Amino acid sequence: MEPRESWAALAAGGVAGVCVDLILFPLDTVKTRLQSPQGFRKAGGFRGIYAGVPSTAIGSFPNAAAFFITYENVKSVLPHGSSSYLSPATHMVAASLGEVVACLIRVPSEVIKQRAQVSPSSSTLRILSHTLYHEIPFSLVQFPLWESLKDLWSWKQGHVVDSWQSAVCGAFAGGFAAAVTTPLDVAKTRIMLAKAGSSNASGNVLAALGGIWRTQGLSGLFAGVVPRMAAISLGGFIFLGTYEKTRQLLL
Repeated sequence: MEPRESWAALAAGGVAGVCVDLILFPLDTVKTRLQSPQGFRKAGGFRGIYAGVPSTAIGSFPNAAAFFITYENVKSVLPHGSSSYLSPATHMVAASLGEVVACLIRVPSEVIKQRAQVSPSSSTLRILSHTLYHEIPFSLVQFPLWESLKDLWSWKQGHVVDSWQSAVCGAFAGGFAAAVTTPLDVAKTRIMLAKAGSSNASGNVLAALGGIWRTQGLSGLFAGVVPRMAAISLGGFIFLGTYEKTRQLLL
């Protein structure tokens, strides 16, 4: 991968990250409070839905930039392309490594944001591990699907998709990935918001999922799925569309 392409991925990823996080911050706050064990109203309801926005703004650029420069560089050294059967595996590996790098930046700002939104106490190291458990499965679904939809659309129309078409593909991929990984998101939120000594304080994801299933059933596992899907579908449109457009302009 050429240095110019790397810098373009870095800058485009950062710009896209800031745009999507600032635009969708209120929906993320509502989702976090819906998933809180305190309940939506006690967690703050609709009050202060921009609480924690400074830490998000600070963390967004380096987080998204780190993800995309890793993603694009890993993609460039592994087999990929619409004609390669290994493309989905390549995109999975690239997205997973991108998330690992990005999470090292994301988690400290995520801790500050979550505490501002609901006011719990959490361990940064514990949150890092459980953010990885949550983010990697999401990216394993979203990015191969996004790349496949782009390849299919490009093949149908006979030329590479435009940035707005990439954005539409991103919206579909993000919405689908959001739906199937909602239980992991609920478990992560419960663990992050757990008080010391509580059953979720140990940080065991499977135990958290089991506890939610026993006490709240399927509705508990998919708490906040509608705002999550809405936010991530819109976020996928903004994030991936902005990334593609900015990268095209820089190249």
